[in-house]
Amino acid sequence: MRKPKTTEVLKFSNNLTMKVFRLISFLFFTAVAVVPVKSQESIAIDKVIAVIGNERILLSDVEQELLRIKMQGNTEAGITRCNVLEQLMIQKLLITQAKIDSLNTNENSVEMEVDRRLKYFINQIGSERALENYFNKPIFEIKDDLREIIREQQLTQQMRQKIVDKVKITPSDVKSFFKKIPADSLPMVPLQYELQQIVIYPPAADKAKLEARERLLEIRNRILNGERFATLAALYSEDRASAIKGGELGFRSREELVKSFADAAFNLKEGQISQVVETEYGFHIIQLIEARNDQVNVRHILLKPQFTNDLLAKAIQKLDSIANKIKADSITFDEAVVRFSEDKKTNLNKGLMVNPQTNSSLFEKEFLQPSDFYAIKDLKEGEISAPFESRDEHANVVFKIIKVKRIVPAHKANLKDDYDKIQAMAKANRENEILRDWLNKKIKTVYMRIDKEFHSCNFETKGWIK
Repeated sequence: MRKPKTTEVLKFSNNLTMKVFRLISFLFFTAVAVVPVKSQESIAIDKVIAVIGNERILLSDVEQELLRIKMQGNTEAGITRCNVLEQLMIQKLLITQAKIDSLNTNENSVEMEVDRRLKYFINQIGSERALENYFNKPIFEIKDDLREIIREQQLTQQMRQKIVDKVKITPSDVKSFFKKIPADSLPMVPLQYELQQIVIYPPAADKAKLEARERLLEIRNRILNGERFATLAALYSEDRASAIKGGELGFRSREELVKSFADAAFNLKEGQISQVVETEYGFHIIQLIEARNDQVNVRHILLKPQFTNDLLAKAIQKLDSIANKIKADSITFDEAVVRFSEDKKTNLNKGLMVNPQTNSSLFEKEFLQPSDFYAIKDLKEGEISAPFESRDEHANVVFKIIKVKRIVPAHKANLKDDYDKIQAMAKANRENEILRDWLNKKIKTVYMRIDKEFHSCNFETKGWIK
């Protein structure tokens, strides 16, 4: 058997990556984009179109995925029902093997991810009601859909990791891989920014915190006087992902909770309500629903401090004064970070921002908060933004000035500037070779049946139709 050329390997690598992991990547951002079958006239009668081991694929699964791609504005040409079906079959094959190997999902992490994604979607679309209208189904059905998708995603990821777990890439492997990539196949690296920031929280925060505590104490007293915790959580809690469940978080271990929250939750008796607890997210009251082994299931109500326009204006004025001192050379940006920045993650690192997606100091546009990007998009290297309002990782109000430390123009990937990216490509290529071999072998041993309607499909991987 001839050894495939590098260009063929790269082509297969890209195709296989697209087939196996497109679902994973877009489910991370749009996992609730599941449209009910009854809403689509073209799917009046649903049916099973493929069976992979004990896993079934419905015609509606394929049609819904095609619809989701269109709804997302995916411009990739030539996406057909055959392409989507093959993606789903690969996913089901991985899930089938995961079950044979007794891989399990972590239900606590599933629930946490359901809440996280649901909160993200509600924030994006504006409200819970808007989300229900968009998908034409109640929120609990959206959550059920999302929960099942995340379970399957976890199994798929675990199985894939088990298959490629022993892949190691050395620097010489990276260099060798790079040399074999045709010049016209090198990926373009988008414009990137390296940024420093000075962050302050709104002044008079103590007053705003006191008001939040008092509002929460009033709610707590209402509960103690007979009103239902779940009802008030739905009405007032600013954690909307849990508010829609009456504030319920589901079973969590101590390690899955913020320390002060966990300390309070694990010291409650069933039905008991905590005093006001402060975390980096705001202020909470907590009710223990049930304790089981080393986990607790609790309800909570979250309130965040609210700031008046006058307080917000004072924060802007303070930052404006700092920026003027920097521009007048009476203090350097690095010195101002140490003296004034209140962000604990960056104030001891000259304010250097770290991209949480890549753990590097470089940000592409889509990895920046919109407010941050619009503040720096017209700046040159070394320039400082005007003061502006932003949010920290806990969605709390903060104010910033940002210095553009470095701008890396869009360019074709090269070893000097993009070693990490090339290394990731080399590793992915090696993993896909292993995954391809596993796929070809597994197809021969697993029971599968595909509806005759799809027998004419020109699948990328051979052997699906027996």
